[in-house]
Amino acid sequence: MKQVTATGQTVEEAVESALAQLQTTKDRTNVDIIDEGKKGIFGIFGSRPAVVKVTVKIDPIEEARTFLKHVSEQMGAPIETEVYRDGKQVRFVLTGEKIALLIGKRGQTLNSLQYLTQLVINRHSDQYLTVFLDAEDYRNKRSETLIQLAHRLAQKAIKTGKDVALEPMPSYERKIIHTALSEEKEVKTSSDGTEPHRYVVISPIRKKI
Repeated sequence: MKQVTATGQTVEEAVESALAQLQTTKDRTNVDIIDEGKKGIFGIFGSRPAVVKVTVKIDPIEEARTFLKHVSEQMGAPIETEVYRDGKQVRFVLTGEKIALLIGKRGQTLNSLQYLTQLVINRHSDQYLTVFLDAEDYRNKRSETLIQLAHRLAQKAIKTGKDVALEPMPSYERKIIHTALSEEKEVKTSSDGTEPHRYVVISPIRKKI
């Protein structure tokens, strides 16, 4: 975090001095007035300079981008990132020659990175932001796979008359399963377990004894 303490004959002059040292603008900083100063008699005797502390605001999205860059380099899979923000949702699209390392088996590495990136971005944000990581259109491909899986396991539940539990998934993947089977009249879905090991259970309406 960049910050300086500066003085001046007035608060405004002290702030201008701090901004010059930080090489930034006032809208990108937080200003704390430590001492408003005192002009004194004839502007000389008993005067006291104004003192301010100016801190550069941290951009939560840039902090998240820096985090992703650092982690990917540490994993030996450097990336480029594109950022798209829509209200409180921030979407990072990752590209790189070794992007498969960041996706991992069934997207587990990507999901972990997404969780950690969300922690980083919300540590510096004034409002809660939802992070969404994607790489090589993996999320759309994964969604199609989950929908197919949901229907296949629903048929299994109907045929056997028994509950079918899926592997643990993040909340947005569980939502895909629930939505895919929402109009199925012979099964119902529910979530069980505790985060981060929460999973979907597909139950037949008519169970076999």
